[in-house]
Amino acid sequence: MTDYEDVCALVPTRNEAATIADVIDGLYDVGIGHVLVVDGHSEDDTADIAEDHDAEVIEQSGTGKGQAVRQGVEHIDHEYVLLLDGDATNPPEQAPRLLDPLVSGNAEHVVGDRTADMQPGAMTKLNQVGNRLINAAFHRIHGEDYGDILSGYRAFTRDSFEKMFLSAEGFGIETEMAVECARHNIPVAVVPTTYRARPEGSETNLHPISDGGRIILTLYSLAKTSNPMFYFGSVGAVSGISGAVLAAYVGYDWFAKGISHEALTMVAGVLVLLGVQLAMFGVLSDLVVTLHREQRRRIDQLDDD
Repeated sequence: MTDYEDVCALVPTRNEAATIADVIDGLYDVGIGHVLVVDGHSEDDTADIAEDHDAEVIEQSGTGKGQAVRQGVEHIDHEYVLLLDGDATNPPEQAPRLLDPLVSGNAEHVVGDRTADMQPGAMTKLNQVGNRLINAAFHRIHGEDYGDILSGYRAFTRDSFEKMFLSAEGFGIETEMAVECARHNIPVAVVPTTYRARPEGSETNLHPISDGGRIILTLYSLAKTSNPMFYFGSVGAVSGISGAVLAAYVGYDWFAKGISHEALTMVAGVLVLLGVQLAMFGVLSDLVVTLHREQRRRIDQLDDD
């Protein structure tokens, strides 16, 4: 068995008393050197059970998974971090799949693709559809395919995490990490993992509609600094097309019926002009981002030398 003494497993939890013991024991069984549980103000015995199974437990200072992850990494001194949920949906015995690419130096961030082996009942049909749509949108916007960007089962070097600018408080943290990996050209590996159904007595903290909406909004808002052509171009396209449709209506009424719409004509002109300006701004912003990436790449090369 490989020794992962340089690895700290980070487990954000909230009311996971039914599963946390099995998760911690499973991590130690595969050779993980240290387990850190960030307890999000659990109302059950999660923290006590985690301590009884030799995990280090700290109380979360804020709320939300994103804040728990950032606080946990700040507390960690180990070179490698393994992130997984405390609900036993991420099999701890599969941790070596994520850690080996890091230890071997083949990647700095590893994503566990839950869709490779999703067990019955692990994810609702609605969540599966939403997951596919979000991954397709990420690939379209950021040009990278990380398999399952919403996966909470991942591993990374602490150095690569420190390159990221992360601000999400809740479940948008995984989306932000994926975007930051694409933005900073962090080497990413995708490995297949199993996604289990939550055991009986364990309740999910995820709210599909509200959290899904926040994730989509996060993904789109982050496009303005990573793919500004898409961000401003999409808004410009909506504005320009709306103006063109409105202008067509005004023109039809004028030529076919002799009816004039002065106010609508002005609105149509403004919409078309706004669309053109946004498209031009997107092109200029894309040029700035490209130059910035090239500059960052050269700086990184100098640091490596």
